[in-house]
Amino acid sequence: MSVREQAGPVSGLPVDCSLRENLMSRKTARRYFVRGRVQGVGYRYFVERAAAELGLTGYARNLEDGRVEVYAAGTAKQLAELAGYLRKGPLWSEVRGVDETEAPQVEYFGFHIE
Repeated sequence: MSVREQAGPVSGLPVDCSLRENLMSRKTARRYFVRGRVQGVGYRYFVERAAAELGLTGYARNLEDGRVEVYAAGTAKQLAELAGYLRKGPLWSEVRGVDETEAPQVEYFGFHIE
């Protein structure tokens, strides 16, 4: 019995691992708004380093209301890993929440701080 057969149907359809892998490798973009003590503690530099290591493009910037906005483009897997880093933050930060939305894809060269 194959792995697909062992996994069983989802919504009456057989599981197609190659389709799932294709969806996970397709480029997408997300915008995050991070609340808490995230300004003046190296948060944007932390995000810049994490995003660069993950191979993402985009930016991080401070907002006037005290939040940090992060725009990132990459695969679903890369963005999921980044979201974990955003929720943790650097040592001196205190993340109280992260709001996440889909965003249109914009071409950026690398990841930078605005």
